[in-house]
Amino acid sequence: MKISPSWIRDFVDLKVDNNALAHDLTSIGIAVESIAGEGDSTVFEMEIGTNRPDAMNHYGVAREASAFYDIPLKPFAPKLPSPTGLAGVTITVEDGRYCPRFTARVIRDVSIEPSPTNIASRLALLDQRPINNAVDATNYVLWEIGKPTHVFDLDLLEGGRIVVRFARAGESLKTLDGVERKLTTEDLVVADAKKPVGLAGVMGGYDTMITEETHNILIESAWWDPATIRKASKRHALHTDASHRFERGADFESTIVSTDRVAELILASGGGKLTGDVIDVVVGARDQAPIVLNISEVHRILGKALSVEEILRILTRLGFEFTAERHDGEEFTVTVPSWRLDVEREIDIIEEIARLHGYDRFPNTLPAYAGAVIELPDAAKDARLRTSLLGLGYNEAVSLAFISSEDAKRFSPATALPLANPLSEEASVMRTSLVPGMLNMLAYNLNRDSNSVRLFEAGQVYEADSTNSIEPKHICLGATGQALPTNINRPEEARPLSFFDLKGDIENLLEAFESTALHYDAHASDYYHPGRSARAVMDGTVVAQFGQLHPDVAAARKLRQDVFIAELYLDHLYQHDLRHPRYRTLPRYPAVERDFSFLFADTVTFEQIRESAEKLHLSTLTSFEPAEIFRGGNVPPDKYSILLRAVFQSGERTLREDEVAQWSAQMIKALQALGGTLRA
Repeated sequence: MKISPSWIRDFVDLKVDNNALAHDLTSIGIAVESIAGEGDSTVFEMEIGTNRPDAMNHYGVAREASAFYDIPLKPFAPKLPSPTGLAGVTITVEDGRYCPRFTARVIRDVSIEPSPTNIASRLALLDQRPINNAVDATNYVLWEIGKPTHVFDLDLLEGGRIVVRFARAGESLKTLDGVERKLTTEDLVVADAKKPVGLAGVMGGYDTMITEETHNILIESAWWDPATIRKASKRHALHTDASHRFERGADFESTIVSTDRVAELILASGGGKLTGDVIDVVVGARDQAPIVLNISEVHRILGKALSVEEILRILTRLGFEFTAERHDGEEFTVTVPSWRLDVEREIDIIEEIARLHGYDRFPNTLPAYAGAVIELPDAAKDARLRTSLLGLGYNEAVSLAFISSEDAKRFSPATALPLANPLSEEASVMRTSLVPGMLNMLAYNLNRDSNSVRLFEAGQVYEADSTNSIEPKHICLGATGQALPTNINRPEEARPLSFFDLKGDIENLLEAFESTALHYDAHASDYYHPGRSARAVMDGTVVAQFGQLHPDVAAARKLRQDVFIAELYLDHLYQHDLRHPRYRTLPRYPAVERDFSFLFADTVTFEQIRESAEKLHLSTLTSFEPAEIFRGGNVPPDKYSILLRAVFQSGERTLREDEVAQWSAQMIKALQALGGTLRA
């Protein structure tokens, strides 16, 4: 937002130059981002917080400067001639909840001309295009005191009436930008006796705009419900200077003074006669409850004893009024000015005192603390996983907590929590899975020629239940590209990432937790590639699923190379304690290895083979792993050959050959029962 320092000086007699003014305003939270031009053409590029619409104008910034420098702020009081006759206009507000105040004035016999040089040049300095003296008067007042107003060609208003109402089904409005807009019954409009003539708080209508043929003018200034204006602006994709301010809350008491100021400027440039008294329809009130301010609380919060005189001086300059409640001057009832909708509690007033006193004037002290640091219950587990992931070559990333409803359904069976006022369709619900955000981050890297990427994100997902919401914590891994960094000395090691690389990473992470049984099955979600995905089941509970992204999902997201994803469900995984190193003596007696070569159907998984061996409950079986897998050759197409290696060992004695032979026979029988054929 642009602000002219020379315009500020119209309201407060500043002794500092523009550079010092910019520095001092920034120090009190009215940030000047940059300075352009020189002399009277100097312009400040400002960054005003969304909760401070009162400072989005020159008079508001001048008020801040007045409080900082402790110099008087000139009163804003337009001067108008005595009106003649009657306005001849009636105003009706159908629902005061959405427009509690509507103010208007009538000027007749006006000449529509180009604006005076001083008005046009100031608007041009703020990148506002001068149009004519009537329209420019409303824009000038907007930037002068921050109150949006509008002017209608009075002769084009049917029936000499203004009606504030909601649009009716089927109505449309051609706005000042020339666009014909279909209205809904949720659109608040300003209408005449027959039709809408303005989209309330957003933009006026084309059919009643001021032209060179205009002679009689109706000036309006109203207070609109912020939520209603915000929704209309978003619904019609129409963000204007007026809606920007009304969405954040305008000054309820400024409707008359803004109307009078517009009238003053039009009369000065275009002549005409002020007709009738001001029409001020008030059908609701915007009462701001007074706030009790304790001086002792000010000192406690700020950590510095400010004098009562300085506290009251700051508040007075900002427009607050106060009444002493105790004779010792330690408690005051503070009345908040109508333009400060952001001040609601005692702490808000204390913040204003601190801001204007100057944050840099407070001594650097540590807050008093009588407790002790308490580690969160899962801090050690979080740290273990994070350290392991960093060691495995993954970089931590953070994505938005919002996803599209389509992604929520695609990547999770949980019911999503919709946002009341989403930024877009792509961010309309709280995430039910970390996968969409991870895929977006991987795509972002791939689209910028970063082809080998490993990322992880830890965070909550959000699921709706019948009465509340639950927020389980997950970790999502995403990997694509090469399995190992390119090594010029070992080019033969270069290969793309595979399912087994990701599985190794998952095994590394899960190995850190105590469990009695950990196995993997192939029942991963349908957005994983079938045959290249798995679930990790720890003591009967699914703690992770991982694998290659399904080709259809990858194609829909325009991912141009294989992508691997893993999800760890920490609410399940953290039911297990961390595994701690334990000392165990080296075995004194030798181990015995036996190899078994079997043919199995492709439908038989190693998990089934392993379970068959475990069901024998052989206490001396210390290891049972596949040593080799072979397909092709003389192996039938629907089968595979696997070499299984069993290791037997006792910690108490040397095993006898007949014992090992007996156990081997039991294993062969168990594997044959599974459908295996022992090869010679």
